[in-house]
Amino acid sequence: MSCKDMNPLKTEKNIELKTILKPENFKSNSDGHDTQFYVLQNKHGLEAIFSNYGQRLLSLMVPDREGKFKDIVLGFENLQRYREARERYFGAFVGRYANRISQGRFSIAGKEYTLATNNGANHLHGGYIGFSDVFWEGRQLSHNELEFAGTSPHMDEGYPGNLEVRVNYLLTDQNELVIRYRATTDRATIVNLTHHSFFNLAGEGSGSIEGHLLKINAGSYTPIDGNMIPTGELRSVEGTPFDFRTEKPIGRDLGADHHQLQTGKGYDHNFVLNREVRGGDGLTLAARVLEPTSGRVMEVLTDEPGLQFYSGNFLDGGTIGKSGKPYGHRGAFCLETQHFPDSPNQEGFPTTLLEPGQEYRSTCVYRFTTDQGDLQTN
Repeated sequence: MSCKDMNPLKTEKNIELKTILKPENFKSNSDGHDTQFYVLQNKHGLEAIFSNYGQRLLSLMVPDREGKFKDIVLGFENLQRYREARERYFGAFVGRYANRISQGRFSIAGKEYTLATNNGANHLHGGYIGFSDVFWEGRQLSHNELEFAGTSPHMDEGYPGNLEVRVNYLLTDQNELVIRYRATTDRATIVNLTHHSFFNLAGEGSGSIEGHLLKINAGSYTPIDGNMIPTGELRSVEGTPFDFRTEKPIGRDLGADHHQLQTGKGYDHNFVLNREVRGGDGLTLAARVLEPTSGRVMEVLTDEPGLQFYSGNFLDGGTIGKSGKPYGHRGAFCLETQHFPDSPNQEGFPTTLLEPGQEYRSTCVYRFTTDQGDLQTN
C-alpha cells in the first residue's frame, strides 16, 4: 500500500494543539513513503491525532469532570518508536484478520490457505506485515473527519483476493470518535477489522486500570485453550469472573482461581454481545467504562457480534511512553469490536467470509462523557 497524501492539514500553522506530540516527529519519508500527522478536533475541544502509518491513533485528548484534558491512549513521541514496537499494536488499525487464526490455516470452498504464524502456532492481527504496519493514503475531509484508503493485493500475507479498504474517522460534536470500515474483494476471502488502542481513562502512564469500573453487555464469552484459540463453546458468564453485566472494577476478580484467567494471564477474551440494537444505525451499546477519580466515561457502540476485552496482561513497565512514564502491568485496557477469533475454523461462529460483489461494513463508536452527565460545554 502506497501513501499518496491528498490533503494533509497544516496543523502546526493553523491549529493550537493540546497534545505534547510534535508534528515534525511524525512527518518524514520512511522507506519511500511520506508519513503524515493528522489532527481532528470538535467544537468542545476534544482532539484525536492520527498517523498514516497503520492508521494509528497517536493521541486522544479528553476532559475530566472539571474540564481538564488528558491523553487517554498509550503510545510514543515519534514515528520511529512506533515502528520499533510495532508488535504492541498501540493505536493501530488491525487486519486483514483481527485476533487469532489457529495454525494460520483456513479453507474457502475446499481450498486451504496458509498464513504466517506470528503468534506461537497461530496467525495474529494480519501477520508479519498486517494493516498496522503499512502506510495508508490519507485524506483530511474537514477539521473533524479523516479518511484512509488502500489496496491489500491478492495473497498479501497469504490472504486471497485484492481487498480494497476504506476507513473513515469522525470526531463528532457529540464527543464521539466514530470509525467506519468498508472493504470489497475480487475473490472470496475473510475479513475482520478492528481498532487496537490501549486506553487508560486517568491518562496514559497513570498506573493500573484495575480500579476502572467496567460493564460489558454480554451474557456469554468464548473460552480459549492453551494456545489462546476459542474452543468453539459459547459459555455463560453467570457466576464467573467474566460477568460484567453489572458494573464492577476491572481488577475485582483478576486474582480469582479460574482456569480461563490463568490461561489468558488475565482477561484476553472475546465476549458475545447481546444485540440490543438502538435506533436505525444498527449499533448496540457493547461496553461502558468509568474512571472514578477523573469521572471520565467511555462507552463503546458497535454493529459487530463480539468485543475482545484485554486487561493489559503483558505490559511490564519496560516500555516508556510518550510522556516519559513507564507502561506498567495492567496499565491499560483494550476493547476491540470485531467478529470472533478463529471464526473461519469454527462452524458455529458468525462468518467472516466476504464474496465478490459484497461490501464489508463495520462501525465502532467510542463515546466520551463524564459521570456527571454529558460534558458541559459552551
